[in-house]
Amino acid sequence: MVNVKTVSDYINKIAPYNTQCSWDNSGILVGDENAEVKKVGVCLDLTEETLENGIDEGVNLIITHHPLIFTAQKNFLSDDKAYKIAKNGIHLISVHTPFDCAEGGINCVLCDLLGIENAEGIEDSECLLPMARIGDVKEQSSTEFAHFVAEKLGTVCRVVDCGNTLKKVAVCGGAGFDFFSEAVKMGADAYVTGELKHHEMLLAKEKGITVIDAGHFCTENPAMTVLKNKLENEFSGVEFVILNQSAPCEFIGK
Repeated sequence: MVNVKTVSDYINKIAPYNTQCSWDNSGILVGDENAEVKKVGVCLDLTEETLENGIDEGVNLIITHHPLIFTAQKNFLSDDKAYKIAKNGIHLISVHTPFDCAEGGINCVLCDLLGIENAEGIEDSECLLPMARIGDVKEQSSTEFAHFVAEKLGTVCRVVDCGNTLKKVAVCGGAGFDFFSEAVKMGADAYVTGELKHHEMLLAKEKGITVIDAGHFCTENPAMTVLKNKLENEFSGVEFVILNQSAPCEFIGK
């Protein structure tokens, strides 16, 4: 019998929970680790959309990237998603920064999609393992690469275009600008991430390093299919599905 703990132990093998950042909350977050697993839904976030889809699909385990519970809660009332999944007999595992850092995880998938070769980790004081990656791309202009990123990730990019020729590119899915300075030291000509603040864009412009903001959702969501495929290969007797999740924002205007 495959139970919640069996699935969690496998996830712990490919993305060890003990590698999570100090502020993270990965692992079994809701449910009974001894409960039998019959059908599993995989998604980036547990939103109302993914939860309703999971209920309709009849899943009894959901695996997310972003944890539903980050900090201590004083209550779990009827409108809380943790209450709702428990009420519907659904268990929850989240694998956040361990999957960001893992080989074959979020940032390795991003490198593969963007044609980044010979990738190596960028050291991070917050986590035991490097999260961001840096590697080689075929020589091209910053504009060419920005269009390529948008096409491969199916998104619209915000770009700090410094007009430089790109040979080495760093990536960190999600809100990953923390590793920008170290990436510059390692020779990055461009940095791809999922969120940029105004002062971060100003810093990149001053440094002459092209930065591409391809969206938090779009830089991380592709890896959820990779995770689903890994799980399917390990647990042939369990059904796995990708739950419906729409990007939380759209782009209107110019």
